[in-house]
Amino acid sequence: MSAVEQYARAHIVTDSAQETPAVPVALRYDPEAEPPEVHVTLPGQHEWVVARDLLERGLRTPTASGDIRIWPCGRVQTVVEFHSPEGVAVVQFDVKALIRFLRRTYMAGAPVARRS
Repeated sequence: MSAVEQYARAHIVTDSAQETPAVPVALRYDPEAEPPEVHVTLPGQHEWVVARDLLERGLRTPTASGDIRIWPCGRVQTVVEFHSPEGVAVVQFDVKALIRFLRRTYMAGAPVARRS
């Protein structure tokens, strides 16, 4: 099976009063990886690995694991916060883009029925 890749437009949240433009964020899922995980690549080649179930739970309720925190922000956005020794990156996604991506990951990981 091939990997699922999708670009999503997201906002990098900063402490600046100025609104930041949306940037492309790459989402990638390898159906053969165990455990199921999503690679999130921000501009500048900053990549984090998020458990797929953590990302899914974060669409509905605040959740965290290690250096990653995810929570819904109203009905249409989800915030993902990545902590590293260099600092914190806060990224705001449209929920629809994440749901579309997650659906594709489940379709890619579905077992193929074999005929006898």
